Amino acid sequence: MADTEDADGRYVEPGKAFDRDTNYIEDRITRDGRDGWPVEAGRYRLIAARACPWANRTIIVRRLLGLEDAISLGLPGPTHDKRSWTFDLDPGGVDPVLGIERLQQAYFRRFPDYPRGITVPAIVDVPTGAVVTNNFPQITIDFETEWTQFHRDGAPDLYPEDRRDAIDEVAELVYRDVNNGVYKAGFAGSQDAYEKAYRTLFDRLDWLSERLSTQRYLVGDTITEADIRLFTTLARFDAVYHGHFKCNRSKLAEMPTLWAYARDLFQTPGFGDTIDFGQIKAHYYLVHKDVNPSGIVPVGPDETVWLTPHGREELGGHPFGDGTPPPPPREDERVPELRSA
Repeated sequence: MADTEDADGRYVEPGKAFDRDTNYIEDRITRDGRDGWPVEAGRYRLIAARACPWANRTIIVRRLLGLEDAISLGLPGPTHDKRSWTFDLDPGGVDPVLGIERLQQAYFRRFPDYPRGITVPAIVDVPTGAVVTNNFPQITIDFETEWTQFHRDGAPDLYPEDRRDAIDEVAELVYRDVNNGVYKAGFAGSQDAYEKAYRTLFDRLDWLSERLSTQRYLVGDTITEADIRLFTTLARFDAVYHGHFKCNRSKLAEMPTLWAYARDLFQTPGFGDTIDFGQIKAHYYLVHKDVNPSGIVPVGPDETVWLTPHGREELGGHPFGDGTPPPPPREDERVPELRSA
């Protein structure tokens, strides 16, 4: 058994490789309500800290599909203790819909002795105040396939049926070696574990660079679930993972194909307008005291470089397929403007 488990759902054990707890609450919200949770507009609240890459995925998908009216959004602050994410960005430190100070309260409302990390994203049933699920890989798939009656006009098909096998295959490789790979390097408990994770990460990034050298998106000529899953790690790479997690063979900005691909997505409505670099850096550098005991948060890197031309249009493709871009974010869901270092 690992020594500690925190609100990121991570296990840390000195001398061992990093081991993520993947035992999530597997209930699903579906059209037929087979798990007891039917799709119903206004009933559920998505709790998704902007700092967290896993939560960031759900914010992007919710925006691209236009689910803002159907599923409300609660935003915890970027820092937390071992117990829970907290709503310190809201007036009085209380979520205005759920009336709670800690996400832990929603977990305990359903599971009084919940033994695992209090993770985001989580979906909470508003009438009861109880958590429904924190199964982040399934949440976005269900937004795409179960909530279709509430999609906006022009919503893209992010999980097209004829490409699902290919999307799942690429997404699994990205999760294992990149999304979770940076954590395996950053939280490694031994030199050997770190070096193995480091090599695996950059081997996979090289593989992705080769794949994306001749096609604009990961699977087909439109944005899919696979691109969203890779993007949230790439968006954090130079700001956090390169230094904080010692993933320092190359910065993202030094990998031309991936850097152009990431900027292309960042500049696509629904992606960059969900990224808050200030919250991202505050989370990693302040919460992970075992990695950064000084608590000093870096000033850089320059955020405005994300808006420089990327040239990926030359590869063709249509970001939203037959659909359209989402409208601008709601006023209360806007992120700060990018800052130069």
